[in-house]
Amino acid sequence: MKSGQDTRKRPLTVIIVSCLLIAAGATGLVYHLSDFRMSKPFQSEIVWISLVRLLAIVSGVFMLFGKNWARWLALAWITFHVVISFYHSFQQVLIHGLIFALIVYCLYRPKAGAYFSGREEASV
Repeated sequence: MKSGQDTRKRPLTVIIVSCLLIAAGATGLVYHLSDFRMSKPFQSEIVWISLVRLLAIVSGVFMLFGKNWARWLALAWITFHVVISFYHSFQQVLIHGLIFALIVYCLYRPKAGAYFSGREEASV
């Protein structure tokens, strides 16, 4: 085995969450950038919303590479959405809360923890 070769097996849950974050970030970025107007190029809300969407994409991509900080960024990203949803409807709080719980479950299970820490997890 070559010294730089990574033999960790990426858990399916990490793949799914990563792809969903990338898709949600990209979709939201395209949607919100359609609000961009050249007459007002520095609308702060568009900049902040776009930054939040980019963070979802970054976390999803780097989780696929096994970066532990990206897992924490994904958790911070969904936590931010849970907090923001309190300013909207109960349904948004509920949905974001369920997504938060699902992300925590998927990314902080023993197999995912082993993947992000670089350890091989024994088969159960």
